[in-house]
Amino acid sequence: MAGDAGSGAARELLLVLAVALAGLLLAVVAVFTPWHATPDGAAPAAPVELRSPTERPVPTVG
Repeated sequence: MAGDAGSGAARELLLVLAVALAGLLLAVVAVFTPWHATPDGAAPAAPVELRSPTERPVPTVG
């Protein structure tokens, strides 16, 4: 009986380590892969457009 409990615990520990390793691999892939497809030579997409404080805003009609 003690041998059965030991192999079950080892199997469970191996499963936990495998799931943790898979999660770590997915995190590394998410960090190092590009999020947006860009055409050749184009600047990558950015969530914020940077403007200088001295730039005058473009007037809008309406």
